[in-house]
Amino acid sequence: MEQVNLETEVITSTKKNLEAYFATHDVQYVTEDAVFTNMSSGEKAKGREAVAQLLDSFYHVIFDARAEATNTIITENKAVFEFNFKGKHIGALGEMQPTNKEVDVPTCIVYDVENGLIKEARIYMQNDVMIKQLTATN
Repeated sequence: MEQVNLETEVITSTKKNLEAYFATHDVQYVTEDAVFTNMSSGEKAKGREAVAQLLDSFYHVIFDARAEATNTIITENKAVFEFNFKGKHIGALGEMQPTNKEVDVPTCIVYDVENGLIKEARIYMQNDVMIKQLTATN
């Protein structure tokens, strides 16, 4: 039986862009007017520059962290990235000063995609898990 490839050029391009974004967090894969929303707090980063600052702060200033993918789903207009946010707490997180503790936090982000770029992101991070890990006494 002959296998039929149903992936269109649009999906292929979107998939390539989103996979590159998941690996690098490079905001070239984000629209100029993108909105990233933390669903726990309601805080929003609006625009490519604000998204870049959010990502840099979380992955390089507050934490020295990385995203270890567990599942991805990519379609022409939507994407889901499930991962473990892993890293060391190196900067102030709100009122909490750096603990130098390691965190491993289950996270899922749902993306709306437009013309192969991320237009909107809804971030679902297990903040209670993170706080428990940062405040635990050894």
